[in-house]
Amino acid sequence: MRASRLLQIGIGALGVVAALGLWQLAATTGPLADSPLPAATDAIAALFGLLGSPDMWAATWDTVAMAFAGLVIAAVAGILLGIGIGVSPLAMHATRIPLEFLKPIPPIVILPIVVLVLGPTAGMGIFLVFIGCFVSIVVQASAGVFDTDPVATATGRSYGLGKAEILGRIVLPSALPYIGTAIRVAAPTALIVAVVAGLLGGGPASASLLLTQIAGDQSKLFAYVLVLGILGLVVQGLSQWGERRLLHWHPQYRKQVA
Repeated sequence: MRASRLLQIGIGALGVVAALGLWQLAATTGPLADSPLPAATDAIAALFGLLGSPDMWAATWDTVAMAFAGLVIAAVAGILLGIGIGVSPLAMHATRIPLEFLKPIPPIVILPIVVLVLGPTAGMGIFLVFIGCFVSIVVQASAGVFDTDPVATATGRSYGLGKAEILGRIVLPSALPYIGTAIRVAAPTALIVAVVAGLLGGGPASASLLLTQIAGDQSKLFAYVLVLGILGLVVQGLSQWGERRLLHWHPQYRKQVA
């Protein structure tokens, strides 16, 4: 198990090195040599310079705070609404088309209206993150509740369990894999929406990135891109770890946790 894990890490590291090597070649001697694309070594050097900048850490914290707040609100509201929809076949079928219609619409399309109403504030970013994550969580939570094995619920009723006990002991555990997947997928989405909301909506976390873009400092700009990429990897890793811990009892994760 440990050897397999080390092999996976090694292959991933080789992939990173290969990607950086291709970037370096493309920016120095390849077809993009005359483009504004900086060399990988220049971007990495600028990245190490950013690590000592308090402004970069403040902007990163603001972005993560907006993404996390919006995701938590969307998760709580989405799970509650999804449970309410999933326990009722009538509500499930009545809301299926509207939810599927809203799911692919990006929250950025309402950005101008939200900026006019809320202004370039952290609240604007949190609201957009909420909109970007809420519908998908509702869809997954309702599907998980609706797909609960009817034999399991009938067995619970035969043992004298009430509706609340069936919901807490049978329905919710059955829906947890759906909910866990929804939150894991929504976590990177929350980060992306928070960054775009700050960049296009003038939120408080966008000043450093915007100033770097206006100044034309390509190496520093791509250093910020690397920071966002690393942050995305961290968010994805934490969401996967949380899902494995939450669903350690599920057959899909037993071997991984063990």
